[in-house]
Amino acid sequence: MSRPIEYKFVSTNSADIAAELTAKYEELTGRTLLPADPDKLFISWVTGIIVQERILINYAANQNIPSRAVGENLDALGETIYNVSRPQAKPAVCTMRFTISEPQNTAISIPIGTKVTDSSGVLEWRTTVDAVINIGDTYADVPIICEKSGSIGNGYAPGQINTLIDVDNILFFSECKNIETSNSGAEAATDSEYYELMRAGLEAFSTAGPKGAYEYHAKAVSTDIADVCAINPKDKPGYVNIFAIMKDGTIADDGTKKAIFEACSDDKVRPLTDIVEVVDPDVVDFDVDLVFYAERSSDVSMSTIEKSISAAVDEYEEWQCKKIGRDINPSRLMWLLRDSGAKRVDIKSPVFTALRDGSDNLVPQVARLREIKITSGGYEDE
Repeated sequence: MSRPIEYKFVSTNSADIAAELTAKYEELTGRTLLPADPDKLFISWVTGIIVQERILINYAANQNIPSRAVGENLDALGETIYNVSRPQAKPAVCTMRFTISEPQNTAISIPIGTKVTDSSGVLEWRTTVDAVINIGDTYADVPIICEKSGSIGNGYAPGQINTLIDVDNILFFSECKNIETSNSGAEAATDSEYYELMRAGLEAFSTAGPKGAYEYHAKAVSTDIADVCAINPKDKPGYVNIFAIMKDGTIADDGTKKAIFEACSDDKVRPLTDIVEVVDPDVVDFDVDLVFYAERSSDVSMSTIEKSISAAVDEYEEWQCKKIGRDINPSRLMWLLRDSGAKRVDIKSPVFTALRDGSDNLVPQVARLREIKITSGGYEDE
């Protein structure tokens, strides 16, 4: 949702202000000002000062409105009015397996803060707890956290983080590797994301477990979460099922789902009678298959049109796949193609498909783009 544009509390039109000053001057002095009159130049100077002051007045007034405030001003309003703090950047986490060469007759310590990295050394990670490899065992699984906050640490597949930096920290060390994909890293919320969270936070004041409250607490877990849906399944009375998808259109990974479960299962959030589950929505795959035609007399080249169409398809995918229950709508794609430069576009796929959004308490659906096929049909006369 885009935020409203700045509201003008006072006019900053310099021509109107100059006219008002000139009229008042002539009324008080009884003389008419000509364009080259020195007093006319003085009035122009005063007009500039008044315009600048009015710009500052408008800015200050807008910073008292949550829908228009920015930065620290928005933070202050959010904490004062909504009791919601801006989500800060979070580092990615995952589980690391440390292995020693053979079982020992004493426990082998893995100190907190032991650092590891991937083969390229791009990011460093550290263990978050003191751990040991027990007597007779050859490995221990230890949680690690990325040293750099943000989504940059997400997506490291099992085995990619595999280099021990602090080689002297673990006796009889043999190897280390992450055993799950790194997850849960997120950037700090933008002003728009924070404002939407503030609005959603109004639902959280209820203690009755409403849909909006669960969705608020789930979405507050990470700024990388694009959409959340909470339902009470028809076949499971007393249960609350929560579904989440990420900004890249994928279903929430296990780490994010675990974080959502913990946030929504807190005793201050969950009514005692609710049983919370974080599960996956049903995926409905679709393809984009279209043929475009260019006008023979057009000044726009075929390759330029194709690039514009490709960009429109990318924008369509982002719109279509980042909201749970959004119907697969080819009309939206056609609307995005309007400025591509093509004479006409024949969209063979997708076709309109209604998706469940959870309002009927059935498992909601989310669209996923599977394949893109863009074909040039050549030139046509007007």
